[in-house]
Amino acid sequence: MKVGQLVAGLGLQLENAGSLDREVTGAYCSDMLSHVMAHGREGQVWITAQTHQNVAAVATLMNLSAVIISGGKRPCQELLDRAGEEGLPVFTTGHCSFETAGRLYNLLGQKA
Repeated sequence: MKVGQLVAGLGLQLENAGSLDREVTGAYCSDMLSHVMAHGREGQVWITAQTHQNVAAVATLMNLSAVIISGGKRPCQELLDRAGEEGLPVFTTGHCSFETAGRLYNLLGQKA
């Protein structure tokens, strides 16, 4: 599944001009950057409530496909700028991380 297919399937709002053609291999849900660095895998979508620029740095380091900021939170401009430089799409959703992860799990299961 491609990142662009998540938008309609999860009702996400794209916040920057990142690449929607990246392949999605799964997801990782955590608000701890160190956990994502230790357990995240290339191609995953990261679901988090964090909104600062270090999110883009970790997502880029781990070669993640996209970031979804949950709970109706808004990313800071520094995060959007940094992610844009890397071609990393950043999405927002009003749903909590738990619901977003469950919906993404179901969506990926339908396409597998």
